[in-house]
Amino acid sequence: MTWVISTVDFLLMIPVPSCKILMQCYFCSANAASGMAVSEECKLKFLELQRKKTYRYIIFKIDEKAQQIILERTGSPEESYVDFASHLPENDCRYAVYDFDFVTDDNCQKSKIFFVAWSPDTSRIKSKMIYASSKDRFRRELDGVHYELQATDPTEVGLDIMRDRAN
Repeated sequence: MTWVISTVDFLLMIPVPSCKILMQCYFCSANAASGMAVSEECKLKFLELQRKKTYRYIIFKIDEKAQQIILERTGSPEESYVDFASHLPENDCRYAVYDFDFVTDDNCQKSKIFFVAWSPDTSRIKSKMIYASSKDRFRRELDGVHYELQATDPTEVGLDIMRDRAN
């Protein structure tokens, strides 16, 4: 049985002798809510990006009403990094995967998949908390990601940063 007590209710109940039990119940319910479910479409689209190179990038978002991570947008293989960056919202969090193609010093064509946790400073605190608490579970669902980036502004997820990490 899980007890859900709001912070306001908890503060109103300060003289209660079983305060420690109430705190544990409150924090247990918060941890149970972390880690949104992942839609099957998200998993399938990632496999298409990984194995078939059908997409250059995929952007995911959390549907708070449905309590799951859903697909927001895909980018065709012809789209560029600039296209990808332009679809990351200025005021809201997102997850994304980007298939980064590059040439090594030995003149070999390579590809690395980056997972991006996009959390701009201007986004709502509640949104940042939900995305932060769901990131690890979602990241585990995407088997085959090579690198992870956490970004709060476009400079933290630039092509030069991807290039440095991939080499």
